[in-house]
Amino acid sequence: DEENRHRIPMSNEIVLKGHSKVVSALAVDHTGSRVLSGSYDYTVRMYDFQGMNSRLQSFRQLEPFEGHQVRNLSWSPTADRFLCVTGSAQAKIYDRDGLTLGEFVKGDMYIRDLKNTKGHISGLTCGEWHPKTKETILTSSEDGSLRIWDVNDFKSQKQVIKPKLARPGRIPVTTCAWDREGKCIAGGIGDGSIQIWNLKPGWGSRPDLHLEKAHSDDITGLKFSSDGRFLLSRSFDGSLKKLFLTGTSVERESTTGGLLCFYDLEKLDLVSRVGISPTCSVVQCMWHPKLNQIFATSGDKSQGGTHILYDPTLSERGALVCVARAPRKKSVDDFEAQPVIHNPHALPLFRDQPSRKRQREKILKDPIKSHKPELPITGPGYGGRVGASKGSLLTQYLLKQGGMIKETWMEEDPREAILKYADVAAKDPKYIAPAYSETQPQPVFAKSDSEDEE
Repeated sequence: DEENRHRIPMSNEIVLKGHSKVVSALAVDHTGSRVLSGSYDYTVRMYDFQGMNSRLQSFRQLEPFEGHQVRNLSWSPTADRFLCVTGSAQAKIYDRDGLTLGEFVKGDMYIRDLKNTKGHISGLTCGEWHPKTKETILTSSEDGSLRIWDVNDFKSQKQVIKPKLARPGRIPVTTCAWDREGKCIAGGIGDGSIQIWNLKPGWGSRPDLHLEKAHSDDITGLKFSSDGRFLLSRSFDGSLKKLFLTGTSVERESTTGGLLCFYDLEKLDLVSRVGISPTCSVVQCMWHPKLNQIFATSGDKSQGGTHILYDPTLSERGALVCVARAPRKKSVDDFEAQPVIHNPHALPLFRDQPSRKRQREKILKDPIKSHKPELPITGPGYGGRVGASKGSLLTQYLLKQGGMIKETWMEEDPREAILKYADVAAKDPKYIAPAYSETQPQPVFAKSDSEDEE
């Protein structure tokens, strides 16, 4: 009866998984069709209830800034763009499908006065799109300032707001929020104070409302109630001020896990609590007005997910759409044979021609192609050749052994061998002399004159 009186949708639950670390940021667009979740694994995942089946897989994954945790996500009032705030000094704007539209400039860290810098100079902590004006954005940072930006000008902010501090210095602004009409800004300061500025002509950094020591520790979240009468705040000090829905952290050596606690706004009585995770803390939570579904993110160093609580009788669309849609059954046509892939450079057509030098060297190594003469055999013979013999062929060897071939030219002197035939040639001229015997002229010798000689 108690649950029905407050109409809290918590009979069913689904989890949008996919992150490998705790989910630190959550944004659901105004129509309730798209969910953004950002994580300490540096990625943003985009889910679409209309396009998802019961497997609940994200349709896009982004890494806005390499190595920087995602701190906050916020949709524009028309839900055509969203703001992504990471641990870097530059916020990014994406369109509805996750394509980058631009990133805001980083300021000069060596300029002492923050009013003279063009952008934040250290890591961002929070950011929120104006609830009515689609060109205006608010960001807060560890550099101790809040800034209002125009999304059409990424080069410089429109306004720098420096919170009021007890003593000069830089105390980080841990969180920020617009009211429902976009007429005032709230900032949670690292010293535990909450400061509120009304946007009016000629307004400056002096806050219209300054709640000193609102909390005794860092403020982790600020939200205005939908009627604009209440400002809700949450802090590390374990307290909540005028809050209706909050997540809890898992304490060390504690038996309770991460919970969602619901409070009555008027009496601040605990109405109900829901266990979200037995081991992980609840980081971000949100109750969507149109869907009447509750979103809560949790996780640890190894995994992270977004839990969605809903009631089929009280909730509309959102999770109900994709849970009812079962995954498609695989058909025979889904399986296709793996094609054989040819590496183009493996084909001879695309191979580099080997150089001529290498070809020549290859041929020289081949004894047949290079016509290398046969080397004399020193040992026993083979292949028709006789080893260690005088004469290379077997027949010559056998003839020599039988004494039929006598080789004497090795011992003879060539001159003597020719002169041996000199006497025979003179006595019996065979070729040259007979040819000229009849026509040979008589030799006429000159008579010597004794006078000439003298």
